[in-house]
Amino acid sequence: MAAEGNLSIDVRREGERVVLRVAGELDLASVPLLENETESASQDNPAEIVLDLRGLEFIDSTGLRTILSLDKRAAERGQTFALVRGPEQVQRLMNMTRVDEHLKIISSPEEILL
Repeated sequence: MAAEGNLSIDVRREGERVVLRVAGELDLASVPLLENETESASQDNPAEIVLDLRGLEFIDSTGLRTILSLDKRAAERGQTFALVRGPEQVQRLMNMTRVDEHLKIISSPEEILL
């Protein structure tokens, strides 16, 4: 598990899928940790990358931009990228900013990505 400041990330590899479970706050200070962990997890070129937001307590605009950037990078590598729905306050921000319209959002890390 990687941690920095108010963010921790647990990375699990499940066959062709990598699940990054984030907990805490995703903001300007913690975005580099998420970028580094996602890049490391992508080195083996998994088919699917899932970012589990259920433990996320706070996200700011930097965090939202980073998630969109991670989605774009995954697409460029031919990988499927999805988010596990976060708590109500996180989802509300994604809805208000319409970020959720550009991302695949699933209910659990085990959900099949097609």
